Order: sequence, then C-alpha cells, then structure tokens
Amino acid sequence: MYECKKIGSHTHYIESPAKIGLFEHTSGMVTLIDSGSDKDAGRKVRQHLDQNNWKLSSILNTHSNADHIGGNKYLQDQTGCTIYAPGIECDFTNHPVLEPSFLYGAFPPAELRHKFLMAQESKAELLSEAVLPEGLSILSLPGHFFDMVGFKTLDDVIFLADCLSSKETLDKYQIGFLYDVSSYLSTLEMVKTLQAAAFVPAHAAVTDNIAPLAQLNIDKVHEIEEKIHTLCKNEPLCFEQILQKLFTTYELTMNFAQYVLVGSTVRSYLSWMLDAKKLQIEYKDGMMLWRSVSN
Repeated sequence: MYECKKIGSHTHYIESPAKIGLFEHTSGMVTLIDSGSDKDAGRKVRQHLDQNNWKLSSILNTHSNADHIGGNKYLQDQTGCTIYAPGIECDFTNHPVLEPSFLYGAFPPAELRHKFLMAQESKAELLSEAVLPEGLSILSLPGHFFDMVGFKTLDDVIFLADCLSSKETLDKYQIGFLYDVSSYLSTLEMVKTLQAAAFVPAHAAVTDNIAPLAQLNIDKVHEIEEKIHTLCKNEPLCFEQILQKLFTTYELTMNFAQYVLVGSTVRSYLSWMLDAKKLQIEYKDGMMLWRSVSN
C-alpha cells in the first residue's frame, strides 16, 4: 500500500484505498490528484515527494469526499501548496462539516463527525482549466457527488475519481453512494466511449479498457431501481420501510454511517424515480408513502 507507480513519462499514481494521482511538470514540480484519506496518507505522500526531490505545487481534488481530501491539510501545512476543487466541492473542501450535515440532513451528531465523513479543513480555491499545469485537462464526471471531475494527462492517462466501483466493491456493498442517479448514468455512458492508454479509477484496478466495468456499474443501478419498484408495487411504503427492506435484501449491516450513506443514496433513487414518473407519493396518517407507478 502507498507504492508510487509510474504509468507514463509524467504520470504516476499512489496505490491507496482511494488512489492518488501524481503529475510531474516543470523543474521537478508535481501536482497531486487528490490527497488520500487522512494525515497519515499525507505523510506517506510526503515521503515520496522527499525521496524523489519533488516539490508539490498544487493538489487538484476531484471531489470533496473525506477519503479524497483527508491529506489536504497536512500537505498544505507542510509544503504551502495551493489546493483547487471544482464547483460546490470547493465549498465542501473549505467547510468539511458540510459533508456529514448533507448526508444526515441536519446538524450531524458526534458519531458522524469523524475522519471518514469529515476531513480537516483546508484552504481551497475554485478549480478551472486556467489554473492547471500544462499537460492536464479536466473531465466532468457528475453523479457520484455534486461537481466531481476527473483529469487527463498528456500521457493519455485518465483519472476517473469515484465514477465507478470495482466488481468486488459492488458485490460487497451492493448500494454504492450516489448523489444524482440520472447524471451518474449519463457519466457512465460517456465513460464507456472513452479511449485511453490507461484509466485510473479511485476504487478499482487500473485498466486500458474501462467500458466493461462502466457497464457493470450501470447494470447495478438498474438492478436497484427495479428492486425499489418491486418493493413499492403491492403497497405504499415509507422511506424507512424501503431502506429496511433493501438492507434485508442485500444482507447489509446497519450502523450510523451506513444509515446515512445508503439512506442518502436511496433518497436519490426515489427522487430520480419520482421525476421519471416511476414512483408516486401518497400521504396517509402523517406519513409520506411511495408507491410504484404501473408500466
């Protein structure tokens, strides 16, 4: 873990729970793509910088989930590097309490204010093409989170952030976190068409052919959609009933973190299916209920 692997004349990635990209540019300067999950990840990145006499000029955050920005503060404090994040992700990076607050839908209790859901604050600026070192370009990848992006390097290597999961991850967790299901599916359809020397997903193996894995993730979304539609077909259900039945169906273990992560995702599915007129809402006895619309 945390080995630095070269996959192009200027492009490396650091093997970690959420892969970290590293791009060499002028005069021994490097830019990171994400920073890992915490201070310890930042220290391991710093070791690679020191061993190779690299100077860190900037960190480009693909999005603001804690496992991608957790090393920001340590590396910024140690090196003075500039941090950039796209769109709304910049606000979440500057104010990381927004992530557990968003997931919970209110002020988050202490059990949610930990490094896995809330990174330490770092000072981020808004990402744009104008601030990129020569040889990098931005790839819009919305869906998993608000304004998530990936990056393409001059070595024809594409960093895909969290826009898809490995088969092993899908089999283990079943319901991967999503913010906007419609945008997520559009992103995956676009990713299926991409050609590159190498693709580096944050949570899957590096590959030169991303289309099969993208299709696997698309299929999983439609599987979950169909399960929700079936659950709500015979009787209207409240959100908590839908969530409980999905946890039972997929044999998931309930804890507070899973409640907010899977729960937020299920709400996103319900929104998507409501907008698509595959579900409708009923109100009864002070409860909001979801019922499937017949095809």
